[in-house]
Amino acid sequence: MSAGQGSAGNVIAAICSFFVPGLGQLFQGRILSAILWFVSACVAFAITWLLTLSLLPFGWFVVSIFSCISAALYRRPVA
Repeated sequence: MSAGQGSAGNVIAAICSFFVPGLGQLFQGRILSAILWFVSACVAFAITWLLTLSLLPFGWFVVSIFSCISAALYRRPVA
């Protein structure tokens, strides 16, 4: 089974990570990475909200893009 770049699993993981940062990593079985991406998105959202005093989730969006790329480019280590 190929789990490299462009595989169906990575595409699904990337889509999941776009909506909720870390969800794609969780789908791939990378629990620590998933937690770190989600916490990063929450912190980025909080900082953006504090600086702009609006609910525009720009920080969340930026982190979700990077989380999406991380999930899409993940290559399972060869055992």
